[in-house]
Amino acid sequence: MTAGDKVVIISGTSSGIGLETAVAAARAGWRTVATLRGSSREEALRTAVRRAQVEDLVEVRRMDVTDPSSVERCVAEVVADHGRLDAVVNNAGAGHVATLEQETVDDVRAVMEVNFFGVLHLTRAALPHLRESGGRVVSVTSVGGVVGQPFNEAYCAAKFAVEGFMEALAPVAATTGVRVVVVEPGAVASDFVDNAGLDRDGAVAAAGPYASALASYLERASSAFAAAQTPQDAAATVVGALTDPAPPLRLQTSDQARAFVGAKLADLDGSRVLGMTSGWLA
Repeated sequence: MTAGDKVVIISGTSSGIGLETAVAAARAGWRTVATLRGSSREEALRTAVRRAQVEDLVEVRRMDVTDPSSVERCVAEVVADHGRLDAVVNNAGAGHVATLEQETVDDVRAVMEVNFFGVLHLTRAALPHLRESGGRVVSVTSVGGVVGQPFNEAYCAAKFAVEGFMEALAPVAATTGVRVVVVEPGAVASDFVDNAGLDRDGAVAAAGPYASALASYLERASSAFAAAQTPQDAAATVVGALTDPAPPLRLQTSDQARAFVGAKLADLDGSRVLGMTSGWLA
């Protein structure tokens, strides 16, 4: 079977890593179903697809990962139209910057719905078809799914949950021929930060006893994203997870991400991580 016979569904393709992954997967010959929540955000994707001259391999469909019926309908329609499904890329996500006293529990639940339960909805709907094809589940998490980061409690909790879920699912899925991979980007130059909807000055002004720490964190975050890798580079790692005959469970998208994650995985008592992240707030 050639790559052009294989079908992949990618969530969250309106911008950033998702958009670039859709283009790169099509360039690699995959029949790519690029999904997003609504038609109002698809123009950037369609423009990128035209520029890459891969219109014949990319189709754009609606899918809201927080709505199980939307996910199940999209997966069923793709399989009905193409006769198979070989991979899903769980990329849809939303940023969120706040600390517990500055947000509601409903705010935290909303973060979990997109970043964790959205992954579960798509993976659950896809698994029966992936068993038939010997396919794979690729989930774009974050270095924030390994290292807890200040003012990202809810976001990191969701990404930690995805990491733990997929690490536990991987050996179970493997018994039926399905491979599970997580991809951990570090800072990526994309619309992700803007999509978090944070009014920086307003957030600092409203942060009360956390104002100084939040201002320091946001200054550090701005510097990190200014020096971030491109979404194209990150997408190359995601497509590698699709095309590698035997990818590992965990992949990082840059040397910086590998060093960051490596610090946590070698940190048995947590002191190294806390020493590092506490310095972001000084």
